[in-house]
Amino acid sequence: MPVVPDPPAAPVPLAEPAAESARAPAPVDPLRPEVPLDLDDRSARVDLWERVRGGLRIPTLDNELVRQWERWYADRPDYVQRMTERGGRYLFHIVEELDKRGMPADLALLPFVESAFNPQAMSSARASGMWQFMPATGRSFELRQNMFRDDRRDVLASTRAALDYLQKLHGMFDDWQLALAAYNWGEGNVGRAIERNRRAGLPTDYDSLRMPAETRNYVPKLQAIKNIVLAPADYGLELPELANHPYFLAVPIERDIDVALAATLAELPLDEFKALNPQMNKPVILAAGTPQVLLPYDNANTFVRRLPQHRGPLASWTAWVAPRTLSTAAAAKLVGMDEATLREVNRIPPRMLVRAGSALLVPRSEQRHADVPEHLAEHAQIAFAPAEPAKRRLVLKAGKRDSVASVARRYRVAPAQVAQWNDVAVGSRFRAGEQVVVWVAAKPAKKVAAGRPAARKTASVKRTARGSNTRVAASAR
Repeated sequence: MPVVPDPPAAPVPLAEPAAESARAPAPVDPLRPEVPLDLDDRSARVDLWERVRGGLRIPTLDNELVRQWERWYADRPDYVQRMTERGGRYLFHIVEELDKRGMPADLALLPFVESAFNPQAMSSARASGMWQFMPATGRSFELRQNMFRDDRRDVLASTRAALDYLQKLHGMFDDWQLALAAYNWGEGNVGRAIERNRRAGLPTDYDSLRMPAETRNYVPKLQAIKNIVLAPADYGLELPELANHPYFLAVPIERDIDVALAATLAELPLDEFKALNPQMNKPVILAAGTPQVLLPYDNANTFVRRLPQHRGPLASWTAWVAPRTLSTAAAAKLVGMDEATLREVNRIPPRMLVRAGSALLVPRSEQRHADVPEHLAEHAQIAFAPAEPAKRRLVLKAGKRDSVASVARRYRVAPAQVAQWNDVAVGSRFRAGEQVVVWVAAKPAKKVAAGRPAARKTASVKRTARGSNTRVAASAR
């Protein structure tokens, strides 16, 4: 998650009363919101690993790749310890969801393969969250991605979407191993691989299909983790104790509130708060778009006791919509904010204009003190236009060693611009053949002799950039 500067030390007083207070929300189990909670109940503290072991139903895969991955994990006990401790925050919730749907508990271990149970993981291909959803697939399963939040990182929403997707894939292939292959490779690719084998008179099970190396290793990695969960001592490993009750509760958010303040009221370290609520893109939680936060049992109790006692504003930030296309200097002047801070908090690249209708995060003031409305919390986006008028868009095919930095050097632009144009992190590398967008200065149009029509040119050309095997398709815009 990008580092965001703290809000101004002395925010402008709000129009609302100085002694603002909030009523105590009632925490709920997000899986059983209708069941009253006893936060002091200790009867559910049994071993969650035993429950997982009892629910493993996907047929066992036994091949050399499984043994290779068993050795790989066994040789990295520190990695396994970190991964399983991190996964312990989320595992009960996933197992409960699987039980409700009648799905095998094996699938609760899939985030170990996908992201090592890191809900903030982002791949070079822009897959995000512990279930690693690509942007388009996430949108297909109603995972909203806007300026304020990315539901691909949301623990509850992404789990719901992943299990919906896996159920759909199992319905298509009637085989969990093939469904897992499709989750990694795509249902179309798996379907074509099955059809190839069927036409050739070959078996159509997972182990018999021709597939990329990543997918070939996908189910063996999951099987290796299952084997370790079944008998960790056989691999010289020890799993952390996990209790069979929710690690977190859902606490309603009824007013916009700063992320840092919410963590403070819950007496929870900021990193831990973000680990349970990783979907936040900005330093403020909007009640209209994120109506609940997840907190550990004891911290949920603390939060609901301390929130009504808080005096003063809950949120230092709000959203402001640009009325027209503006430079960052002009936008900063309109909202009474330092330009450098405006750029940093909104991740605005150099030499870019803010397009009309873009939502910017700005400090609250007497003129801007109300909570952000639902339509903005749900649909806010920010769009940029090059400050220089004459630009053309290049669509590159990345070479084997291309990265954001190497493309930026080649085209003499800032790495932050390349990252922004391609919606990736500044330190990302591109996969060979992946499309990369770069904006460069437009070439002046050639003069045409009077009375002679200009020859129609094709919109795209291909060439090889000097010193790189990057292929380029250039289209003027």
